[in-house]
Order: sequence, then structure tokens, then C-alpha cells
Amino acid sequence: MQKKRMGRSQTFSLGQPDDHRGKEKKMTSLDDEKDQNIEVERVELKKELGLVGGMSFIIGVIIGSGIFISPKGVLSVTGSVGLSLIVWAGSGLIALMGALCYCELGPLIKQSGGEYTYLRLAYGNFPAFICCWVSVALMNPSSLAVSSLTFGIYFSSVFETCGTPDLLVKTSAIGCMFGVMFLNCYSVKLSAALQIITTFAKVLSLFIIIVGGIYKMIEGLLASLRTGFQGSSTNPSIIALAFYDALYAYGGWSTLNAVAEEVKNPAKNIPRANILSAVLVTFIYILTNVSYLVVMTKEELLAADAVAVLWSDRVLHTAPVVMPLSVMISVFGSLNGSAFSGGRMTFVAGRDGNLPEVLSYVNVKRNTPLTSVIFTMVFGIIFIWLGNVSSLIDFVSFVSWVFYGMTFGSIIIFRFKYKDAPRPYKVPIIIPIIMVLISIYLVIAPIVDAPAIEYLYGLIFALSASVLYVPFVHFKIKVPFADTVTTYLQLFLEIAPPTNTHEISSPTKTD
Repeated sequence: MQKKRMGRSQTFSLGQPDDHRGKEKKMTSLDDEKDQNIEVERVELKKELGLVGGMSFIIGVIIGSGIFISPKGVLSVTGSVGLSLIVWAGSGLIALMGALCYCELGPLIKQSGGEYTYLRLAYGNFPAFICCWVSVALMNPSSLAVSSLTFGIYFSSVFETCGTPDLLVKTSAIGCMFGVMFLNCYSVKLSAALQIITTFAKVLSLFIIIVGGIYKMIEGLLASLRTGFQGSSTNPSIIALAFYDALYAYGGWSTLNAVAEEVKNPAKNIPRANILSAVLVTFIYILTNVSYLVVMTKEELLAADAVAVLWSDRVLHTAPVVMPLSVMISVFGSLNGSAFSGGRMTFVAGRDGNLPEVLSYVNVKRNTPLTSVIFTMVFGIIFIWLGNVSSLIDFVSFVSWVFYGMTFGSIIIFRFKYKDAPRPYKVPIIIPIIMVLISIYLVIAPIVDAPAIEYLYGLIFALSASVLYVPFVHFKIKVPFADTVTTYLQLFLEIAPPTNTHEISSPTKTD
């Protein structure tokens, strides 16, 4: 285990964040290493994501199973074909404005962690801890579980089973989760490569749907589109809630900022990837919905449980094979991207001392955040066995828009706090102001439209973070046997503290 490489000599250090953060580590002098003719290798996450890799993660996370299964929610709320397409386009515009805001934040604050990092710099450690608590303990694992269960449902649909194949669904879902976990633990570069492949596959699937729709339009199937705005809802609050539904399908435009430390040339690649991905997905979503409405009537679309399956059955006549395979590829890619970015928040929070420091340790051979990935996936597997967890996301997801709104507000704060900091991209200030207002609406609208005690539960869960924050973060009370557990984990997983701590600091300083 005694590897004579820089960083690996400290593999079994038990230092807490205050013991090593900001201090020069032993055995890190390059001159001393060179004098001893020892190979030098830093224990840290590598910059493996270029423009294509970054776009693949954003698009791969945004495009999940929803566009393949049931995009009828917006149509049922708006009441007309024309208004539903406007909502899809408007939601894409909102996603683009959000991406533009993150285009400024990514190159300005070069650390990973996304919203957690921005909130910590703008508002302090406690709001950032609440964001981390909600994401790590509920949002990330439940989202991963829902994606994995979707994979399991379509995997089991390929086989004939007796009764309800619940065991097969959950087993295949866990198998999918383990596959993603192994991939992210083994190699960042391999995970990025697979993300590119799966993203290309799912975009190709949607491209086939789009081309099929164009072909049917040439044949003259335009009856549904010609209905236009007939039957449109005139209730402003109902129409606004349709945007709320559509924005779920665009979720993921902030993915790349969560892994900013692993992006090559972030000053250029983060803005380019964010903007190009948001624009591309918007066009894909609009054209895909047009294709659905060309092939089937509004009534048929609203009655279909899986719209893409019905489309494939009518156009390709291969629904039993093609669509389950397409959905599985789509879900696996989305799961891989979500696990990649979600685990980085755990990694950064552990590095900051807001979670156990061992969660920030890096595998000395693979330079992957092994413990944070395993931690995230284990929670996801627990949620898989809980069964139907989608309701948890419904009741707590509105809390995420609180964090989005605060993040958009941080741009305004940073304009004053770091007014002289270099900004490779500077978003027009009116855009974050609009996004703050949109976020406020998206938090308030579901509560006003349909008050439910579950929303209160979500807020209570978020505020329960103080129960952990005060003793373990503020007063730094150590859990008994924590050092012993850390030692064994370091021995078993071959992990070490990252050589470069990348501690959150003023963006005027270079990393």
C-alpha cells in the first residue's frame, strides 16, 4: 500500500478539515520529489470534460424518459395544440435564461457543487448546508431511484412474467444502479464517453420521431395541427401551471456547473455547452411534440399511457422492441449524468466540512470521488426498495426552486461583492431578475393552486437540517469511532484526501 507517489504517502491520514485545509501538505514539494527521482502524481479530480462531453451530460440529463412516455400533461392542462406548443417553447426559453445565468456563474466561481457552492459564497454556510441536506438526503437518491425503476419497468416489459413482475423490476433497477456506480467509480473519462454515446442514441431516437412526423406531414396528416387554439384554457393560473409541468422535462440545464472543476477551459466550454444544449433540447422537444400530434389526434394522445410507444407502433410497427430499448438507453444516460453531477455536491460538501470529510476522498489509482459516488448510490438503492418514490419528488421538488431562485439572486449579489472579478461571460442583469421572479412564482403557485400538508412537510424537512448543522458543523462535535471507520475505508477503498482542496474563495483569486 505504500506507493511512493505524491499524495499517496498521506493515504491513511486522519486529519479533519481544520487540520489540513489551507496548509501545505507533507510530501507535496515537487522539488523534493524530483530530487528523490520519484514519480509525481496528484490525488485530485482531473479535467476530463470538453465541449462535447459537457453538452452530452447536460442533454443526457435533460432528456430522460418523459419525452418518450407521456408528454400529455401540458396538453391536458392547456386544452389545445397551439397553446401546448407555446408552453413547450416558453419553457425552453426559461431553461435558456437559467442556462445563461449559469454561464456567468460557472467561469466566475470555478469550484464544483453548483447551487451549494454559489449559496455558500453569497449567503453563508447554513443556507448552503440546507441545500446540501435536501439534495443529498432526498432529492438526488429519490430521483436516481425513479430513473432506475423506470429502467426496470421497461427492462421487465421485454420478458413475459406471471403476475406483477415487481421483483424483476427492482432487481433490474438495482442492477442498472450498480452499473452506473461502477462506471463512475472506475473512470471519469469512461463515464463521459458513455454519456456521449447514450446521448447520441437518445437524440437519434428523437430524430427518427421528428423525421417520421415530417414524412407524415408531407402525406397530409395535419388534422390535429389545424385545430390550433381550439379549446384553449383561459385561466391564467392554470396556463402558468402548465409551464410548471413542462419545466420538469427541461430539468438538468444546470448539470455542468456542478462539475465545473472537471471541465476543460471552463471560461469557454461552460457558456458554450449551456447555451447550445438548452437551444438544441428546446427545438427537439417542440418538433417531437409536433410529430406526436401529426401521427395521432389530441384525444388519442391524451388517452395514451406511453405516447412514444403508440407513435412507434403506428409509424415503425416495432414498438415492442424499439421503444423499450430507446427508453432504457435514455434512462441509463440520464441516470449516469445525474449520478455524476449529484455525487459532486456530496464530494464538495465533504471537502468543506459540511459532511463527513471522508466523502471528499479520492481514489489514488483512478482519481475518482469513490466515497461520494458510493454514498449517493447506496441511498438510491434504499429508495428503490421503498417502491413508489415519485410522490416524494412531487412534494419536495418545489423546494429546489427556492435554491434556484436564491442562486439567480446570487448573481446580483456577486455583481456588487465581486464587481472587479473577471467575467468571461456576463449575463444581462434583467435575466437573473426575471428568473428570480419566475422562481418565486414556481414555489408559490402549487401551494396556492392546491394547498397540501405535504408541502409543509417538505419545508420542515429542509429546516430539519439545523438539527444536524448546529452540533456537527457549527460546534464540530465528532462522532465516536469516526476516525476508525475512516481508517478502514481508506485501507479498503484506497482513498486519500485530494491534494488540491479547491476551498471556496473569492473569484478574484486564481485556482
